[in-house]
Amino acid sequence: MPKSATLVMVPARMASTRLPGKPLADIGGLPMIVQVMKRGQEADIGRVVVATDTAEVADAVRDHGGEAIMTRADHPSGSDRIHEALQSFDTDGKVQTIVNVQGDLPTIDPDSIRASLRPLIDPEVMLSTLATEIIREEERDNPNVVKLVGTPSGEGMLRALYFTRATAPTGPGPLYHHIGLYAWRRSALERFVSLPPSALELRERLEQLRALEDGMRVDAALVDTVPLGVDTPEDLERARSVLGSRRL
Repeated sequence: MPKSATLVMVPARMASTRLPGKPLADIGGLPMIVQVMKRGQEADIGRVVVATDTAEVADAVRDHGGEAIMTRADHPSGSDRIHEALQSFDTDGKVQTIVNVQGDLPTIDPDSIRASLRPLIDPEVMLSTLATEIIREEERDNPNVVKLVGTPSGEGMLRALYFTRATAPTGPGPLYHHIGLYAWRRSALERFVSLPPSALELRERLEQLRALEDGMRVDAALVDTVPLGVDTPEDLERARSVLGSRRL
């Protein structure tokens, strides 16, 4: 897939109730949003752009040599934010694949970002994502650990049949932890943001179910590690311990 047709987009907003101002929190001598931007750059699959509603976030990105686009503050999801940013960034429609890397994943492995493109080799796949096998017993029944229920679709890949906070499927066999990083075909992203929230999406509080309920095919690449999502002060300290000695 040519780099010119692929865009890594990082949505970021300041409105976090558990960790106010988290995109600018210092991790390893850099704002967290800059750490995420650098992971995207290390993946080396296309240009990296931060989409934000806050001038301070955009300034931090630009101060470290990155690209940022301002968006409205009232978007209900990161998908809506990157869609607005895409319209401003790529008015002539050259970008055909958009990789959405959440702005609170400073420890994401660049290899995982690259892996998200693998399922899109199949033209039937409209949206791809990541998953990893659950190893820790306590995560199997944790509703905060989203599970992907799927069937094999190729070497190291699953076709998603459902996403749930419940422990599923039942019976012997592996369970898979869904990692919320998405690689969109442009046409799928445009359709997705035009749809109202779906019934199961609202029930499970999982946005990706809207795509499945609409009939989009969603496949996942299997990876070895789960990136640390920074949502609390404790998460921030863990990220600092991981990246504290890495000053880029």
